Amino acid sequence: MDINPALLEKVKQESPEFCELYEEHTSLKLKVEEFNKMKLFTPEQEVENKKHQKQKLSLKDRMEKILSQYPETIH
Repeated sequence: MDINPALLEKVKQESPEFCELYEEHTSLKLKVEEFNKMKLFTPEQEVENKKHQKQKLSLKDRMEKILSQYPETIH
């Protein structure tokens, strides 16, 4: 997600829901990155990684919906 940093900060300050989604998305992103560094997965780890990826995408969709309500012309 490529977002204008000023717009991101504005939305995080004005929308507690967005702020919470953003924090959860960031946490899941880090978990997925850690899994991606691993060379081998157990079946359980693979399932967990897929679950994190799906959750991350769901959060991203919800954040984009909130962002779409804000004008892009923040400088």
